Amino acid sequence: MASAPHLRRSDSAQGEFSPLKRFVVAKKKISDVFEQLLNYVKETSEFVEETCGNKALENIASQDQKLEIQAYADKLAVIKEVLARRHMKVAFFGRTSNGKSTVVNAMLRDRVLPSGIGHTTNCFLSVEGTDDDKAYLKTEGSDEEKSIKTVNQLAHALHMDESLDAGCLVRVFWPKTKCALLRDDLVLVDSPGTDVTTQLDSWIDKFCLDADVFVLVANSESTLMNTEKHFFHKVNERLSKPNIFILNNRWDASANEPEYMEDVRKQHTDRCVNFLVEELKVVDRDQAPNRIFFVSAKEVLNSRMQRAQGMPESGGALAEGFHERMKEFQCFERRFEECISQSAVKTKFEQHTIRAKLITEKVKSIMDAINIEAAEKRVAALEDREYQMDRLEFVKNQLNLLIDDIKKKIKAISEDVESKVSFAMGEEICRLHVIVDEFHSDFHPSPHVLKIYKSELLAHVEEGMGKNLAFRCSDAVHASVQSSQRYMMDSMLPLLPSAAQSQVHMLVPSRKFDLSYDLNCATICSDFQENIEFRFSLGWTVLVHRFLGSVNAQRALKLVDQNFQGSRPALPMAITPSSGPPSITAPPNNETAVMSQEDLMVAMATNVASLTSRTSMSVLVVGGVVWKTVGWRLIALSGSLYGLLYLYERLTWTTKAKERTLKRQFVDYATDKLQLIVSFTSANCSHQVQQEMAATFARLCQQVGQTQKELEAEIRQLTATIDQLETVQSHSKSLRHKATNLEKQLEEFTNLYLTPQQ
Repeated sequence: MASAPHLRRSDSAQGEFSPLKRFVVAKKKISDVFEQLLNYVKETSEFVEETCGNKALENIASQDQKLEIQAYADKLAVIKEVLARRHMKVAFFGRTSNGKSTVVNAMLRDRVLPSGIGHTTNCFLSVEGTDDDKAYLKTEGSDEEKSIKTVNQLAHALHMDESLDAGCLVRVFWPKTKCALLRDDLVLVDSPGTDVTTQLDSWIDKFCLDADVFVLVANSESTLMNTEKHFFHKVNERLSKPNIFILNNRWDASANEPEYMEDVRKQHTDRCVNFLVEELKVVDRDQAPNRIFFVSAKEVLNSRMQRAQGMPESGGALAEGFHERMKEFQCFERRFEECISQSAVKTKFEQHTIRAKLITEKVKSIMDAINIEAAEKRVAALEDREYQMDRLEFVKNQLNLLIDDIKKKIKAISEDVESKVSFAMGEEICRLHVIVDEFHSDFHPSPHVLKIYKSELLAHVEEGMGKNLAFRCSDAVHASVQSSQRYMMDSMLPLLPSAAQSQVHMLVPSRKFDLSYDLNCATICSDFQENIEFRFSLGWTVLVHRFLGSVNAQRALKLVDQNFQGSRPALPMAITPSSGPPSITAPPNNETAVMSQEDLMVAMATNVASLTSRTSMSVLVVGGVVWKTVGWRLIALSGSLYGLLYLYERLTWTTKAKERTLKRQFVDYATDKLQLIVSFTSANCSHQVQQEMAATFARLCQQVGQTQKELEAEIRQLTATIDQLETVQSHSKSLRHKATNLEKQLEEFTNLYLTPQQ
């Protein structure tokens, strides 16, 4: 909305420019400055918050700085709202019926407030301008706009509202188009008489603390009363040297006694001067007379209303001396406008201006601190980036050298472990019988028990050989591995960051490294087949095996067996337990039909007859030769000894003998099998050591690789941080320049409106 044009008042000594305009212009100026300052502080708040929230820019801006600037923004927002509501305020006080409302109406040049006979102000009334075309009022505690068209309607509304008491405020909004005085942000407050209540302190707290000027409307037909003095003493206690004007109203009554007029005037003036100077001490004695006026508000109001209606302002029944009283009222208005304009600008804007300067200075100092901190951090980041780049190059070169050295170390240790395990396993195989003899379990030649027995025997051999190999090799291997791991760690330590160096021991397992000797006896001896049938030591089969050897004996016995079977009738073969080694057991013939009982008996009789006939012939031939050679006594003795030996062996063929035979057969069998896996097992152990050391080295290399990645990431981060720090420096400098510009504007406002003009 365009600002209101300057108003010309013919009765104003200021011509067409009212002193009140100074406040309006100053308010607009300071409001604009605060608008810029608020936007500036919000911008700095966002900048500091962004900087504070950026982890890469840690300690550039602190949380305290962020909160401090946000607090400044909140304060400025409140001050801006306060400035928008700021206005010049004049409060009228006095006893009941002294003409306070009439004085207000005279200054407004219209009957705005109820006054005159039958109208007594029963609450506080404030009159302020509104841009609306219609007048309305608002009562305390309500935002309802109650329309009023005439003074009588206002008076009726005030008297009909029973909730209003002397301590309530009713705000009257009067169109600015109808009253020029209200266009200049001036609020006039009318009050009940100071003699109607004792709650003066609450009045002062509620209505007087923000008043720029107080007008004491006294009755010139009487002297100043104690109630009036008492009220202003309390005001003076709460405010520092308040601006007080004293209007001795109803001075037109002095026209009836012109001979006493000067004496009465002097008497009133002296009392008022003493009250202002001696009692209140708000002005000095030279200035006090300029605050005391003798007027007739009713005359001024009537005159101005007649003039507004186009009638002569001096028309009607006016007492003698009207023009002098009119001029004095105009003089009061002029001095009041000058006083309230200067006072309001100072009281309403000075502290806010000082506060704005302090805030600007504080924010500027924060920007300086951020700029300095960012510059220092940037220099440190540049140096740190250079150092990290040098370290990355060193790590890469050193790692390449260490890889070749560690590979050779791992290979040498692996070969040494393979040799140790191979030698130890050979010795353990040689003493396998000791491990087998140490095995004790329930033994019985039945197939089911034998199966369990062999299973437990295999487990015992697996466990025993494993423990023995571990006892012979593990400590030495562990010491060798541990020594190599320490060598790796010591070599890699300079390549790790300081944080990882203190935790490098965690990269090596704290457990003792044990080789796993996985002999897998159950698998390699799975085809072991024991032969625990009775074998006479001088029997035909045993002798053949003893003299011809195992392989030749099997061939010879197989040939004899084939000849023997060829001489028998071609009958289906019956499945019988094999008396030879397990490798020559005949497979079952699935095509052989089940023989009947008669066929079986015939086959057995035929075989026995054939065997008897051949044996008899052989015995007769051999016996005849021996008889002729050694004699029958020696033959009888030899036969007796042979029979006794057979009987002894047969009787001693117990379960224990069978168990010993099985263990002996197992030792012979397992020895051959274990010899086959010596190289495999030693190679497996060597591979375990190689894996363990390679895993440790891989973890160290991984940590070094992680170090490289961290260094590269840190270099990238430092580069990004340097760029961000440069941005922060640039932005903080820009914000500092804005603060300097705002300081200049505030200083200009201070010099123009707040510094006393010469």
